[in-house]
Amino acid sequence: MKQTMKNIQKLAQIMNQDQKQKVKDGSLLKVGVDLGTSSIVLVVLDEKDTPLFGGFEYADAVRDGLVVNYRESVEVVRRLKKRAEDCLGVQLTHAACAVPPGTVGNNKKVVAHVLESLEMEVTAIVDEPTAAASVLDIMDGAVVDVGGGTTGISVFKDGKVAYVADEPTGGTHMTLVLAGYYNITSEEAELKKREAKQMPTNINIMKPTIEKMAEITRRHLEAMPSESLYLVGGATTGEAFCEIFENYLDSSVIHPVSPELVTPYGIAMNA
Repeated sequence: MKQTMKNIQKLAQIMNQDQKQKVKDGSLLKVGVDLGTSSIVLVVLDEKDTPLFGGFEYADAVRDGLVVNYRESVEVVRRLKKRAEDCLGVQLTHAACAVPPGTVGNNKKVVAHVLESLEMEVTAIVDEPTAAASVLDIMDGAVVDVGGGTTGISVFKDGKVAYVADEPTGGTHMTLVLAGYYNITSEEAELKKREAKQMPTNINIMKPTIEKMAEITRRHLEAMPSESLYLVGGATTGEAFCEIFENYLDSSVIHPVSPELVTPYGIAMNA
């Protein structure tokens, strides 16, 4: 796991840097695409899971884990794919993707269709907390993945998924709270949420929403108790978020480095 965390740190360093490096023909590459509510991420790893490329674009194409703007999703992934191919000097033909836990039917298929429309073969579709768990090497424990639109929970027993749940409430809801408080648009609020200097003030405004995510977690862990709790996802960035979560649950939480990249990295690992 120590090496994996180093790889996550490296991914954070190269994210959107578009560093050119030639990859040998025939090299085994693992590609993961994370269609998030606030951003779409594409990650490329080598056969040893070392990051070679990481790129993202902010997008409003997915809501509550469901693709609501198919065309925009395809165009964003197309641009990220081209950037990766230009950097690595190879064509990307296969990729894995992810969905919120419990996603079934056409809602699950549409995520794959985004990649297939770009002539990429989908090698795996994993649920987001399971992707995170593969990074964290969890055999027994619960993963809470707070994304833009939902809070997803997966409990693992003996390395297998024993319980999954997913409920609306995520980073987008935090943004809406800020928009209402400051009387600004959601777009302006999203930018304000990302400002480091605003975080001490913003975190207090968003605290009730964060506590709602913690309450969702508490209720589901009553159904399937777990001693270890891992907190990941783009909405959890910052220690203040984790502290509110821990205080509400009255329990310690494991919060890995660069939590926003754990799931995208795990998707690529599963490619």
